[in-house]
Amino acid sequence: MAIRAPNFDVSASIELDLQIACDAPGVPSAEQFRSWAAPSVEGRDSLQVTVRVVGEEEGARLNEQYRRGNGATNVLSFPFEAPPQVDTSLLGDVVLCAPVIAREALAQVKCEESHWAHMVVHGMLHLQGYDHQTDAQAQLMEARETRIMAGLGYPNPYRYQDFQGSECATPGYT
Repeated sequence: MAIRAPNFDVSASIELDLQIACDAPGVPSAEQFRSWAAPSVEGRDSLQVTVRVVGEEEGARLNEQYRRGNGATNVLSFPFEAPPQVDTSLLGDVVLCAPVIAREALAQVKCEESHWAHMVVHGMLHLQGYDHQTDAQAQLMEARETRIMAGLGYPNPYRYQDFQGSECATPGYT
């Protein structure tokens, strides 16, 4: 996967702990994850985040344990809430399920790179309190995601027709 340069100033410094816990093909590099996470950061000069890439089994177990969901999902976010007396730059953990992301990219006729970027942005926003439980929350979060993705050079992740005719329109393209 080629790394796209953001079209805006990214001032947040991110210390990223990348954990690859599966053998899935096409997993992005730490540099790619960092480049996708940085534009999602609001109001911080520096932070720490863990990005863990998992397989189907671990993804399902985490989803069931923490969200009471059934089966693996694309992204889970676990914000870190430090005790009041602890000063830390730790934002939390983002868990990405590689097989789910690959299947969704194929089904939605998106390139995997774009979908990986979107899931990182989505997870980072969740770590900062964004949610999509109500229509109003979803509109706010999706608008923010769309702006960040555009700044990274990707089409609107919620308008699949935007991928038609782009270099990412070919299923399996990485």
